[in-house]
Amino acid sequence: MFELIPALPDNVVGVVAKGEVTKDDYEQRLVPAVEDALTRHDKIRLLYVLGADFTGFTGGAAWEDGKLGLGHIGSWERVAVVAREAWVRHAVNLFGYLIPGEVKVYDLADEADASAWITS
Repeated sequence: MFELIPALPDNVVGVVAKGEVTKDDYEQRLVPAVEDALTRHDKIRLLYVLGADFTGFTGGAAWEDGKLGLGHIGSWERVAVVAREAWVRHAVNLFGYLIPGEVKVYDLADEADASAWITS
């Protein structure tokens, strides 16, 4: 599931992934938050935290993630991905160049640094 992170600037969407993330989580939480922010800004920032209790994505969630990223390809100013799992950080570092805008990856222990960067 996704939990929206409150009290971020208007141009920043922040979510924490908990447990297993599904297609419905994207459709009901993240996509509406992104689209709402894009009604007010041409480019937005995303703080994406894979929380300590994150267990994975369903196939439908992975598909929705790709659709969201590609569907708004020119709309990302900055993306910060925070994850405990090294493989996630490595994958984002490997493929982050596909996302226009700045992309940074942080360990879960450095979530405060990610939040500071995404809001600066």
